[in-house]
Amino acid sequence: MIRPDLDGRVALVTGSATGLGAALTESLAACGADVAVHYHTSDAAAREVADVAGDHGVETALVQGDVTDPDAVDDLFADVESDLGSVDILVNNVGAFAPAHWEDVEWDRWRTVVETNFYGTVLCSKRALGGMREQEWGRVVNVGYASAEKGLVNPKNFPYFVAKAGVLMFTRMLAADTQDDSITANAVSPYVIENSDEFPENAPRGRWAQFADVAQVVRFFCDEGSEYVSGENVEVDGGWLPEDV
Repeated sequence: MIRPDLDGRVALVTGSATGLGAALTESLAACGADVAVHYHTSDAAAREVADVAGDHGVETALVQGDVTDPDAVDDLFADVESDLGSVDILVNNVGAFAPAHWEDVEWDRWRTVVETNFYGTVLCSKRALGGMREQEWGRVVNVGYASAEKGLVNPKNFPYFVAKAGVLMFTRMLAADTQDDSITANAVSPYVIENSDEFPENAPRGRWAQFADVAQVVRFFCDEGSEYVSGENVEVDGGWLPEDV
């Protein structure tokens, strides 16, 4: 298991009250990072995650906010900075789904999917960069989706695919823009993960991805020795190919 020494670092995982975000938060806390547990509406679940993370002997903070609202993003980062200090590690995990044919998705849902996955990633990254540049160190990890670079064309959940393709392009742009600042920007892209709504047949290696599989890659990106790895996308999919669907 990759286990970087993150003592003294401050990590923020967006959408960390449940699912993958909660698992990534605990994983970073286990490596010694102080963690901000972010939620939008899941207050009780966020408190439970903070309690679990705190068992690793790190400082924790609860921060609430809508990542699609620039003012709310500024406020939630200000709360992290007040409670824990400047954000060293940002994992952009928030992202809604639309598991229906694209023509059947209401426009408000389209906007929610694109705004949470893409705009939220951009807004949080932009807000984090100030502190990272000031301290000349930072790690941004964006959660993508394995289909974005494998040519999968599927009219179901199409808004999500479009948004995640934008996330990967943004990741590479951000890496190019921060190459002189000791900041890295990378993406981790699972296919079907353990809390997915649907499980297609023929899982690679006989199982679907676990949260721990994704956390392994996130920890690698956060390691001090990974500073020359930037602009990359690691697909956590067991070797899945679109024709397997």
